[in-house]
Amino acid sequence: MNLKEKRAAALKAAQAIIDGSKALGRDLNAEESAAVEGHVTEVKALDIQIAAAAKSADLIESIGGLAPEQDIPAASGAAKSLGEHFIKSAGDRIKSIGERGVTIVAPEFKANTDTQVSPALSTASTLNIAQVDQTVISLRKAPVIADLLGTGTISGSAITYFVEGAREGNITAVAEGGQKPQIHYAEPVAVTDSLAKIAGWWDVTDEMLEDLGFLVSEINRRAVYDLVKVEEQQLLNGNGTAPNLRGLLQRSGLQLEVAANRTDNADALYRAIAKVDIGSDLAADGLVIHPSDYQTLRLGKDSNGQYYGGGYFGGTYGNGGLEWQPPVWGLRTVVTSAIAAGTSLVGNYAQAATLYRKGGVTVESTNSDGNKFTTNKTTFRVEERVALAVRKPAAFVKVTFSAAAPA
Repeated sequence: MNLKEKRAAALKAAQAIIDGSKALGRDLNAEESAAVEGHVTEVKALDIQIAAAAKSADLIESIGGLAPEQDIPAASGAAKSLGEHFIKSAGDRIKSIGERGVTIVAPEFKANTDTQVSPALSTASTLNIAQVDQTVISLRKAPVIADLLGTGTISGSAITYFVEGAREGNITAVAEGGQKPQIHYAEPVAVTDSLAKIAGWWDVTDEMLEDLGFLVSEINRRAVYDLVKVEEQQLLNGNGTAPNLRGLLQRSGLQLEVAANRTDNADALYRAIAKVDIGSDLAADGLVIHPSDYQTLRLGKDSNGQYYGGGYFGGTYGNGGLEWQPPVWGLRTVVTSAIAAGTSLVGNYAQAATLYRKGGVTVESTNSDGNKFTTNKTTFRVEERVALAVRKPAAFVKVTFSAAAPA
């Protein structure tokens, strides 16, 4: 598949995702937005490669056709002016992708009256074109907190929801003709959480855009990854003071569990699972833990020296396959430094909390900011707007680990 075919395929794939979302009458979800962004980034990178390849081919062809004092005839259909050249070069891109603030750059224009000058080549000289190693370290794709949470879309700037009040009394079995017990549900508390914006920007020179287009696309991907890391911090620890989210660990009504000593840490996690069920009538479905605490659990051994989670060549006592990060107590486990070491959060993430996104993650660029046009720079911006609703704080248990030795 050549570059143009790859470009067409990427554009078609992006449009298919958008059409599918429209057919369902909804906005793009987080996964779809990320996929579309990936395809658009790929299209931009391919456009740069296609332009560079065309320019390189023209250069090689012109050198091969040169002879002493020989004029080179104008190519059939060659652009007669800079404006016509721009339309020929950029017309298809303008029609195919609608982008805000994007600059379309055409390859270098040479009028058909320009003198073509050949570099002085001798038998000892060679044409040196630097080759760039396009291998870039890819960021590891791992589960994140957003993967645990329920998701929703939002049309306004804030979401108002209700936190269930406490129940007094209980429903019981009643004898024939007996008095039925009274129960009372405290009035639900209305809570409003506003959208928070997470964003950042950076500059890229025109030379980088022209010469290392592939690297620009990788920087865009890395910026999205860095945005997700900040999102995790906000979802857990945001203090709720604008412009911050109010994170899961900052919610009133959160349950607590404390380990007695270092050998009690794993048991404390299981007690937290039980507390979720008892305190909220919901089943725990996820756990967030710091890498150092997960390491301690993962390297735990029994009295025979066998790893509880399986050794480095196979499962426990040779049974089953080896997992890189096996789930703890069967829960979906997110290992992240966004949560403080010595702390874990067990809860029902899918039902008790909802992550709202407005518009998905966007990456935009422009050269019309300040003096960027006159200094040959393009500004890239990555941002998202999110809100977090926690309808049952009691469905989450903050676990505090202990480093103390057993008594």
